[in-house]
Amino acid sequence: MKIDGMVLRELQIPLIRPFETSFGVTRDRRILLAEIRSEGLTGWGECTAGERPFFSGESTDSAWQVILNELGPMLAAESPEHGGQCPRIFHKVRGNSMAKATLENAIWDLEAQREGIPLAQLLGGVRETVACGVSLGIQSSIPELMSMVERELAAGYQRIKLKCKPGWDVEVFEQVRSRYPEIMLSCDANSAYRLRDSDHITTFDEFDLLMIEQPLWHDDFYYHSMLQKRLNTPICLDESIHNRRDALAAIEMESCKIINIKLGRVGGFSEAIAVHNAAQERGIPVWCGGMLESGIGRAHNIALSSLENFTLPGDVSASARYWAEDIVEPEITVTSAGEIEIPDTPGRGYEVRADLIERLTVRREDIRAFELVG
Repeated sequence: MKIDGMVLRELQIPLIRPFETSFGVTRDRRILLAEIRSEGLTGWGECTAGERPFFSGESTDSAWQVILNELGPMLAAESPEHGGQCPRIFHKVRGNSMAKATLENAIWDLEAQREGIPLAQLLGGVRETVACGVSLGIQSSIPELMSMVERELAAGYQRIKLKCKPGWDVEVFEQVRSRYPEIMLSCDANSAYRLRDSDHITTFDEFDLLMIEQPLWHDDFYYHSMLQKRLNTPICLDESIHNRRDALAAIEMESCKIINIKLGRVGGFSEAIAVHNAAQERGIPVWCGGMLESGIGRAHNIALSSLENFTLPGDVSASARYWAEDIVEPEITVTSAGEIEIPDTPGRGYEVRADLIERLTVRREDIRAFELVG
């Protein structure tokens, strides 16, 4: 696969409504896109790093520098035949998984187009539809949250996930579960609690939650293992899982019963598939988490979610929940049954709106190859 050109762009797009987690509030997204051209085809990748290094050690600005100065030139100097070669190409750069995923996922997109098959098929997907849930941020009041829950259930979403933190948890769960006793309900703490909160967290068992996502430290397995032993509710690990080895360690230590796979967090499709397979072999279900992606990153999540062990509804929801206007067409929609149909056209399955991307671009750089030394 000869690379003819690579462009890195930053887009700035306002969210339809603010999204609050235990990290803080996001109102606008600074989204990095990589455009890779090869033999008349164009692959696209999206960086899911946040504006600030709160979810992970990466940020929009750090990823820009690493892609522009290191990863981009490394990839441009090679002729990868498929996306699975990217981890080898990038091996000298430690960490920076979200930056790496930006380029690797674009290569997988290119490969699927070259082969004339859907990206989901190239990844080994077996599903025709993806079950969808929604993630609801912390709100200014419980009545406001209840209105959002009602709206999303009416739209067909199969699972409601509530962001939580100390002071915004038990009362919220009580209200939602009381009104909707039968719905699939989960919560996500984004590491907001500590082991001293264990007695409090065990009270979450009262609310028949599908899972408690990442309640403790972002880099921990051990204390999650201690906490899981006290809980009936499954713990789901997110931030702690960066690769297959992490998944195996967490499963062996019984730190979780569910794993959230995010493409950016694990470094791209290659490692996401490896985590998926390791979990499947050990009977641990997985689902696909979201990072406020545009339609390009969302299309990649849809393709990933087609793999067999993605048995729980993910955070892959409709474009219109986040953006007044998405950068792909058709925009991603969810059926009344709470599903997204997996595209059957070559590549990612959604056309990129080049005109809108140009209008939203606030900086752009061409990436050129260099010869690695040493």
